[in-house]
Amino acid sequence: MRLRKTSAVIAAAVAAALSLTACNGEDTSERGAAASAPAETSAGSGSPSGAGATDTTEGSGGGDGQAPASASASGAPSTSSAGGICRTADLSFSSSGGMAEGEVLINLENTGSASCSMHGFPGLDLTGEDGTVSAERNSGRSVPSVTLAPGERTTFSLYFPPNTSGGSGVTFTSAVVTPPDETRSHTMPLSVNIPAGSGSASRVTVTPVGSGK
Repeated sequence: MRLRKTSAVIAAAVAAALSLTACNGEDTSERGAAASAPAETSAGSGSPSGAGATDTTEGSGGGDGQAPASASASGAPSTSSAGGICRTADLSFSSSGGMAEGEVLINLENTGSASCSMHGFPGLDLTGEDGTVSAERNSGRSVPSVTLAPGERTTFSLYFPPNTSGGSGVTFTSAVVTPPDETRSHTMPLSVNIPAGSGSASRVTVTPVGSGK
């Protein structure tokens, strides 16, 4: 009987120890799961700060330290031609009488939206049914620099030998004008009659732009 009682006590003690061990194991697992939760939360909170860093980098203009170019309503960078050379497309052309016979003033007006400049001799060809004559440069004139604000104009002079011979001479009905430093020309009506004699064409000359301003 004593042996049975002793065995029963030992068995009860072993069962109690096993039960205690099992309880301690469950508590440890739960605490371990709870301890890992803050690490996941910390990783998740780092994502917004990473997105903010990307936004800052994109807003820095590529890291060049300069503000981005201004843009028009279409999104394209805006540009300005202020101070550039006067383009043929931004000029209007007209003619008026000169100070003497055999002189015509060619007027160039800035019709663009920005100031522009010219320096040098224009190109000018007289054309008509009788042929074409290219004006020579009148090298005896100084060459000024001209800046035209929108709406302003300048002039240059065309000189030619007037036909006083009494004959029909050579008649031109148009002038093809090319501003300095430009490649595009403008054709304008212009009536010029010179003698048909030899050497008349060489006496057709132009002054620098701005010499008549």
